[in-house]
Amino acid sequence: MSFSIRTAVADDMFQVLGLIKELAKFEKEDNAVEVTVDNLIKDGFGANKLFHCFVGESNGEIVGIALVYPRYSTWKGPVIHLEDLIVTKKMRGKGLGNALLGEVIKYGHGLGVKRICWEVLDWNDPAIDFYESKGANVMRDWDVVHLNEMGIQNFMNTI
Repeated sequence: MSFSIRTAVADDMFQVLGLIKELAKFEKEDNAVEVTVDNLIKDGFGANKLFHCFVGESNGEIVGIALVYPRYSTWKGPVIHLEDLIVTKKMRGKGLGNALLGEVIKYGHGLGVKRICWEVLDWNDPAIDFYESKGANVMRDWDVVHLNEMGIQNFMNTI
């Protein structure tokens, strides 16, 4: 099955959201996705663009995405964060993930970033093996910290 990689356009966001929901299901978080197509269009293509997205397409269908956004490291300077690299189940093992990651790396290199970072679930051995095979350092001694919406509100109530 052949595929092509391109920069996403606003009209792709319906299919992109479908892949995001597929990933949430894979990660056992079926009901966690709150973002909408309208959010994705506003945030990715509006006046204050918050992310850049690449899509992998096969036979007119989006079968993979890589979504990145800028961050700043106090140690390194400008970096980008790979929020999600998603390849639909039927396309896994066909080189699409490698091609999408390659686009992200070329994009980051073009921006002159000092690092590209992302998270991976500790039980996702195929993804960990893939990232390590590409030279990524999976830092198992760091824990990801999230303060969710309720936690933010609870904190605000204490100050």
